[in-house]
Amino acid sequence: MSILVLGGAGYVGSHAVYQLKDQGYEVVVIDNLQTGHEDAVHPEARLYKGDIRSREFMHSVFEKENIEAIMHFAANSLVGESMVEPLKYFDNNVYGTQVVLEMMKEFGVKHIVFSSTAAVYGEQKVIPITEEALTLPTNTYGETKLAMEKMMAWCEKAFDLRYVALRYFNVASARSDGQIGEDHNPETHLIPVVLEAAIGKRPAVTIFGEDYDTQDGTCVRDYIHVEDLIDAHILALRYLQNGGESNVFNLGSSQGFSVREIVETANAVTGINIPVKMGERRAGDPSTLIASSEKAKQVLGWKPTRTSIHQIVDNAWSWHFQHPNGYQK
Repeated sequence: MSILVLGGAGYVGSHAVYQLKDQGYEVVVIDNLQTGHEDAVHPEARLYKGDIRSREFMHSVFEKENIEAIMHFAANSLVGESMVEPLKYFDNNVYGTQVVLEMMKEFGVKHIVFSSTAAVYGEQKVIPITEEALTLPTNTYGETKLAMEKMMAWCEKAFDLRYVALRYFNVASARSDGQIGEDHNPETHLIPVVLEAAIGKRPAVTIFGEDYDTQDGTCVRDYIHVEDLIDAHILALRYLQNGGESNVFNLGSSQGFSVREIVETANAVTGINIPVKMGERRAGDPSTLIASSEKAKQVLGWKPTRTSIHQIVDNAWSWHFQHPNGYQK
């Protein structure tokens, strides 16, 4: 029996594959390599190159493999792009998930751990954000992830599927042994953008907005180490396999750091005075997102251990310093 990782060549998905293999699981990966990297896939995982929107392709994989559960990371995930290309996001994220759920129904696969997002919450007045907060997305990306969650909930009623939706805050860093890390093109995540400026791949870090209602005027986010994040996915998988009910959990460090604080931490880690320039606010960016992850700790037994922002940036720096061009040879 295998765990099927959708998007397993991407940043978060590849870390899931490595950590599943660390714990002895058989792993099958599906990725269309639109944003993923074949070199990021664990050498002992079976990779099928294709698109989750193709019923014929998906059917062929489900026929060949004995799949017991799914981890679903396959999605477009750029907030800014989602605001100008909303139909691309509904097609890939929502329709793609529809096909996945159709395959689960046909082949009797009952468990799915789903990569959701804090973007489902939008702009919240009460911080930290709990799972009981209203879901009011302020961008198309968040709207599609919420739609994906709702599809799973209706499928549970219809054919007894069980799901866990994990709503992440800002995922960051790299595998601590340096084997894999973060490599997007274009790169939009703050920590790798800052580190690209440190190694000279970009002239400066642009801070988008300095007039938010925060301590220093820049956006505040909750950063979670990618390895802590995947620990929670594996706990969620076991929770479902042990008879747990469908559920939603926030995943974050429960602490917030502003854009300026991240730049200052990167200055300290790298020993480089990273250049900064100011830009306009981006559409759909809430001022503050900080998680309450108490529910995941209580129900799943999740114990994040890499919560220091210095460690998060330091592990990321190790990857970027050793792989300045990412997975490119």
